[in-house]
Amino acid sequence: QVHLTESGGRSVQAGESLLLSCTSSGGTFNDYAVGWFRQAPGKDREFVAALSSASRSSAAGDSVRGRVTISRDDAQNRVYLGLVNLKPEDTAVYYCARSRDSTWSVTISPWIYWGQGTQVTVSS
Repeated sequence: QVHLTESGGRSVQAGESLLLSCTSSGGTFNDYAVGWFRQAPGKDREFVAALSSASRSSAAGDSVRGRVTISRDDAQNRVYLGLVNLKPEDTAVYYCARSRDSTWSVTISPWIYWGQGTQVTVSS
């Protein structure tokens, strides 16, 4: 059973940066797309960023484009999400996900493994 664990979420001030990390146990990230989503209270889960296997292609959500970096270290079984110039509207629980295959999607359904999430709170 694949188990994903996120870390790095914390409370920050607007304008600061964060690096979130995700590790996988019971399975690897090799050969699979990896991604990050977020969910704010009362809102739907939102696509943040994704990276295909071997980092062939990537994507970022409209609300974070230009402020986000996603990367992967398959040897360490880790995925990272870097966010800069954080805004109060970035406040959410951030989830790491692994896709069912090598390609990413902005929709929820292809992502079959999820972590429990890590809270990011941005104060103005």
